Amino acid sequence: MNRKLVVVQNLNTDLADKLYHALPNWDIVIGKEQGLWENHLQTAEILIGWQKDFYERLVGTNHLKWLQSWSAGVDSYPLHFFKEKDVLLTTANGVHKNPISETVFALMLSLTRNIHTYVRNQQNKRWFHEFNQLELHGKTIGIIGVGAIGQEIAKISKAFNMKVIGVRHSGKSAPFIDNMYHHHQLDEVLPQCDYVVCATPLTSETKHSFNRERFKQMKKSSFFINIGRGPVVKEDDLIWALESGEIRGAGLDVFEVEPLPTSSPLWEMEKVIITPHTSGSTAYYNERVIEDIFLPNLEAYLKDDKQLPINAVDFEKGY
Repeated sequence: MNRKLVVVQNLNTDLADKLYHALPNWDIVIGKEQGLWENHLQTAEILIGWQKDFYERLVGTNHLKWLQSWSAGVDSYPLHFFKEKDVLLTTANGVHKNPISETVFALMLSLTRNIHTYVRNQQNKRWFHEFNQLELHGKTIGIIGVGAIGQEIAKISKAFNMKVIGVRHSGKSAPFIDNMYHHHQLDEVLPQCDYVVCATPLTSETKHSFNRERFKQMKKSSFFINIGRGPVVKEDDLIWALESGEIRGAGLDVFEVEPLPTSSPLWEMEKVIITPHTSGSTAYYNERVIEDIFLPNLEAYLKDDKQLPINAVDFEKGY
């Protein structure tokens, strides 16, 4: 039986041809429709993409050797299964750095310069100054979670002459970060920041790490941006912080419950901008996953390397 690659996503002809060229003697199945892949899933050696019911479909098999996730986050994946089966797991981390960093600055600039308010005014044909006083230039941004996305945010921040503070698990320095802190030093960072950008993965450590006490530590003039994972924030506490004036405003792309329930007070808050978990959306997503991550890793995999070079998940850390 030939070795098999199953891709549960739709790819254009150019990307599909690159896979056929890289794996000339393999069986390759490509397509998002269930009818295309369901009879091949249990015999796949390499799988690109994941769905919630795949664990039940694969738990009794031993064919799978490598899963390339289509998403950056793997907090909803059965990591214990991959660890027990000795399955390599790589993420799509880095694919999103351009669109998400652009979204972060769109949110920060809109909140700072009242663009969201002017949009509402335009809809009502209301000519009003809104008394803009704030500027982004020269302020301090705290980037909580300095991975590929965080580093891109840091680079752009320097164009606005911002002071950049970073927080990462290792505490290791990174380009464009003026001061780097360990994750356990978050309480020292928050009081310094005019903008706090949450870009952390969801783990047992980070869940609800932004709670009432953390929002109390932030400046009352500060803005909170979340493009990481919704459950990193205790949403009721964020609502409290906004309603009580503990923070000035928020730009939110992710939420504890998605879609965000219509009953959530966040929908009605004038100092909140909501985007529906779309900050990473881009026309270049597929080619970045295949060309920038999968194909370089495939070269190492075919050489029987036990550690893939790009975005390999550490099962102990959970990302």
